[in-house]
Formats: sequence, C-alpha cells, structure tokens
Amino acid sequence: MAYSARLLDHFRYPRHAGELPDSNAVAEASNPVCGDVMKLWLRVDHDRVTAASFKAAGCVPAIACGSWLADWICAGRSVEEALALMPQHIEAALDGLPTASTHAAQLAVDVLRKALAQ
Repeated sequence: MAYSARLLDHFRYPRHAGELPDSNAVAEASNPVCGDVMKLWLRVDHDRVTAASFKAAGCVPAIACGSWLADWICAGRSVEEALALMPQHIEAALDGLPTASTHAAQLAVDVLRKALAQ
C-alpha cells in the first residue's frame, strides 16, 4: 500500500511541530521494535485540551500520526474525547496506513494517554 495524499501532507507539512513552552502535561513514548519515538506537549485547562505540539523521530507514518494527533486535539477536545481516541481513528483519518506501519497510530495513542494521565 502506498502512502495516501493526506498522510504525505501531514508528513511534509507537520502541524503543531515543536515544543509547547507553557504546557502542563508532557509525555514520551517509543516503540522498541521499530525505534520510533514521539513526544507530546499539552495544555489542559478545565478538562479541555487547549493546545498541543509534538516531536517525532521515526518513519513517515509516525510523523504523520503525530501531526494529525496534535492538529486533532488542538480543536478543543475534552479529555474524555481524547481518551476515547483509538488507533483505528487515526488510520482512517489519514486514509489508511500500510500494514507494517499501523504501530505509528498506536504510538500516537500511547503518548496521548500518557500525557493525559498526568
């Protein structure tokens, strides 16, 4: 399976990339099998995510999943909505991931849950 246009757009033009200086939740997750690493910064106010940013080191899908996640969650999602996010939602939003790259969506969900657990 080739990468979708949407996935490539998030890879080439990542949204909300970099550190978020006034964050109040930060988490990092990695996939020991492939070596991908993702770090997520969040600002959570009154059970709502008001800002997010990320950094990822890894494959094209990992960077795209981090970009999509930060963009999605910056839309003022509640903590409850964010905790309900599943890897399949990210895969669908990016118009699919190659089978060998589904770990990237799981990595994004893992780092989100770690950040929200703070």
